[in-house]
Amino acid sequence: MILTLAATATDALPDATDLGFLLHKHPARAQAFDVASGTAHVIYPEASTLRCTVALVLEVDPVALVRGGEGTGRRRSAPAGDGTLGQYVNDRPYAAGSLLAVAIGSVFRTALAGRCDSRPDAAASPLALELAIPVVPCRGGADLARRVFEPLGWGVEAEPLPLDPQFPEWGESRYVRLRLTGVLRLADALNHLYVLLPVLDDAKHYWVAADEVDKLVRAGSGWLATHPERGLITRRYLRRRHALVRTALQQLAIERLADANDTDVDDLDNAVPAQAPAGDEPRRVPLAQRRIDAVLDVLRTAGARTVLDLGCGEGALLAALLADRSFSRVVGADVSFRALQTATRRLRLDQMPERTRDRLELVQTALTYRDGRLAGFDAAVLMEVVEHLDPSRLPALEATVLGAARPKLVVTTPNLEYNARDELEPGRLRHTDHRFEWTRDEFRAWADGVAERRGYGVTYAGVGDEDAELGHPTQLAVFAR
Repeated sequence: MILTLAATATDALPDATDLGFLLHKHPARAQAFDVASGTAHVIYPEASTLRCTVALVLEVDPVALVRGGEGTGRRRSAPAGDGTLGQYVNDRPYAAGSLLAVAIGSVFRTALAGRCDSRPDAAASPLALELAIPVVPCRGGADLARRVFEPLGWGVEAEPLPLDPQFPEWGESRYVRLRLTGVLRLADALNHLYVLLPVLDDAKHYWVAADEVDKLVRAGSGWLATHPERGLITRRYLRRRHALVRTALQQLAIERLADANDTDVDDLDNAVPAQAPAGDEPRRVPLAQRRIDAVLDVLRTAGARTVLDLGCGEGALLAALLADRSFSRVVGADVSFRALQTATRRLRLDQMPERTRDRLELVQTALTYRDGRLAGFDAAVLMEVVEHLDPSRLPALEATVLGAARPKLVVTTPNLEYNARDELEPGRLRHTDHRFEWTRDEFRAWADGVAERRGYGVTYAGVGDEDAELGHPTQLAVFAR
């Protein structure tokens, strides 16, 4: 398979051959690199002052992929040891999917990051680029290619390829010839391909694990969070692994809200449009965002000024709280130091305006042990936290939060009954780290007991689309003294 990338001379790139500096690959040399699927060759078919073209040619070894062991090259249609010829005879050497994306990430790693010490201005500037791939598997046709690339500023030519030119009556194949033209940063162009090639193919040649979420968010930084097809892109990139998709969409929501902070907006309405433009269908709001909105409504109605986010994780709720200046003090607490590090990065604390940064504090602490730093707040939130604790630890959580700290408390947790609507297998929970999930009756029984023991009153609500029989996907309780 082959990818060609051409740059035309502009004010930002007076000499087109400087593309070699940006890619860290010299135009006068043919280079070869070992990658997981075979060998990647980098050559320059043309290199002049006015126009420079680089070609990445990936030479795939199907036999080595099969012999390489678990997770190196098999798709679901070719499981280990099935002995089918399909493991060896397939489209992977010719069609640009996840194998080419991995090769781009390996061969052009520094360019993907946008670094070039020799030509920093060119690396940071939009360039006149043209990308071409002769064969791209595209499950969704040429229209899908336009839907995912055009919002990013690309002019898209996606030509469907026939099953066989000799027999046009057979119709079109699932492959397209793709050509992209636009004025973009080179790093953005490469990251678009890195993410979207596996999305078009709707397949990956390797097992998708939790680290794929970080890869997606990192490669999609600056564009995926606001992409109109971010839901489709995220689902396909993560192979519809629901827990990973939810995590990624939550992190993208954090990025959108953090961007709202950086632009110094007054409220979330400026960061997330409340409705689609006239004539368009309303855009579906993810459950994670609706959950945040519901919690914010409770806190605002209660007049809370100081808020404690217990089990803050990677900072989705913290970003929303900081975007609303009515919350004068916001503290995020979590037992995981790694989660707090991620929250620091996602919230961009190093770039945050000083007056916003002064309102925020992150603390590492266990929610099952008394900590004086958790006392004295108007309100606290346990958003999707209790189900991550062993049931035997819930009394300790109760004593720490409602017994010692004693704020107004908002709790959200999944509704086990709603899992049937999501077609989860019986007994399967929504997240691999959940220790349990409650039915509506079980949640109310727990909350009523806690309220009675600790001198609180409790009210209930639901978040998300309600099912007449199963209720809402998320349960919400508000504890008030």
